[in-house]
Amino acid sequence: MNTELSKRIKEIALELVAQKSIVETDDEIAMSDKVYEIMARMDYYKKYPEKLYFVPAKNDKWNRKIVVAIMNGEKKPSKKTVVFIGHTDTVGISDYGNLAEYATKPDELIEKLKEVSLTQEVKDDMASGKYIFGRGIFDMKSGDANVMGIMEAVSKDIENFEGNIIFAAVCDEEGNSQGMLAFVPELIRLKKEYGYEYQAMLDPDYIAPAYPGDPNVYQYIGTVGKLMPTFFVVGKETHVGESFSGLDPNQIAAEITRRVNLNPEFSDVVEGEVTLPPITLKQRDLKPEYSVQIASKAILFFNYATHSSTPADVMEKMINAGQECFQTVVDTLNERYEKFCNMAGREFVELPWKARTMSYDNLYAQVKKEVGDKLDDMVKKYAEEVMEDDRYDVRDKAMKIVEYVHSLWSDKNPVLIVYLTPPYYPHIYVEGSRPEEKALIDAVNYAVTTTKSDYKLVQKKFLPCISDLSYAAAPKEAEAITALKQNMPGFGTIYDLPIEDMQALDLPVADIGSYGKDAHQFTERVETVYTYEVLPEILYKTMMHILGA
Repeated sequence: MNTELSKRIKEIALELVAQKSIVETDDEIAMSDKVYEIMARMDYYKKYPEKLYFVPAKNDKWNRKIVVAIMNGEKKPSKKTVVFIGHTDTVGISDYGNLAEYATKPDELIEKLKEVSLTQEVKDDMASGKYIFGRGIFDMKSGDANVMGIMEAVSKDIENFEGNIIFAAVCDEEGNSQGMLAFVPELIRLKKEYGYEYQAMLDPDYIAPAYPGDPNVYQYIGTVGKLMPTFFVVGKETHVGESFSGLDPNQIAAEITRRVNLNPEFSDVVEGEVTLPPITLKQRDLKPEYSVQIASKAILFFNYATHSSTPADVMEKMINAGQECFQTVVDTLNERYEKFCNMAGREFVELPWKARTMSYDNLYAQVKKEVGDKLDDMVKKYAEEVMEDDRYDVRDKAMKIVEYVHSLWSDKNPVLIVYLTPPYYPHIYVEGSRPEEKALIDAVNYAVTTTKSDYKLVQKKFLPCISDLSYAAAPKEAEAITALKQNMPGFGTIYDLPIEDMQALDLPVADIGSYGKDAHQFTERVETVYTYEVLPEILYKTMMHILGA
């Protein structure tokens, strides 16, 4: 391993960490400026300043921006291009408590951590001298530093480099991926203007043990996807003194949680790799105040990881599960009401509730039959108004649109409406069936098998955590995209994706990143030997093999 490069990458990582860059703050702008400043020191960008520039995030309230760096080899003309991405934002530092001021000062932080109660594993890692602690050192500024260091090394011998590198240091990965969503159209623009032939997208985001004591260091060729199927539950309000006269939406929501939450039945399995089952991210009723009236509406949504399921697939699964749960609640209520009537000496009459579940698209169609074509303009106007309301985040804005459309329907009977809440992250399965996919798989295999280390290097098909890599491609099946757009309320207004550009990119992806532990925790730390000595070699060899060098 090139010891000078290793030393330089570590220096860059520490310089990046020193600049606080908490997501959705002005610090992200300062972080982009810092990346630009480091890259601009290279002689290459002094000679070609136009190849290092900012791209603004679209309609961003913080006016954030990404840094794009292009490097063209001069050995001989080539259109082959490897794309690198790396996010420069971090989560907050409140978890550090009274040590927050040291979160971006690794040398001081490790001394302060000795005064804190820690697990034995953390203590052992501290004592080993192989770890650096600090916010962002692991997720993912050491990964950014790897790309920047490699590009710096390449630039010093650009005359003997063949091919092209495009690197984007993106903002907002920890939030809503506004940085990556600004980069995708820029890649399409560059391709049209310069004829670049993109081969693959590489992301050196963090790599962690999959379980306690896991001896493996992974390289992921492909990435998991994410949808958020959501259930808008409309019950029937009643006074608690007449509780059987109403239908509690919380009971339906609870049954859905019991049925779906962490149920492997809804996991995707591809080449033996299994997604984590869905898990709730929000469940609550929509009653705004306390009273002795039960709630009339409730909402819950799930984090749903995918390896193969499309938006249409997930909608179908959730509609079926929702209808099953609704019917279970109706049956349970009748059983309990009959038992209550027998105890109270009353005549039992079956409750009037009928289970019915529909998609948002179906709801919209029902309302449109009554309201007419003007519904489209009404909903668009309402979505635009909601978009400007800072009281709600994008998830609540989607829910408000569902609530609005439902309010226009003359049918006020209980119903379960299933829709998709933003954001959407497509999964990317690098099967090896296309030349670009096979080239990426071969390149990673070559890099791993020819790099000497003491680590057990293992390749897997899907990065298990959502990442910006998802936006390097999108499903091309019309049914999948239609199901997404028609069942994600406010798509195109409160939330948008450059779907056509993503489909046009259609890149195979890999996450080959820094190794460490405890991302998003105050004990976040990166293992230095792998990250600064082994990883640069694997990344460099992967890139060069893809470019055919």
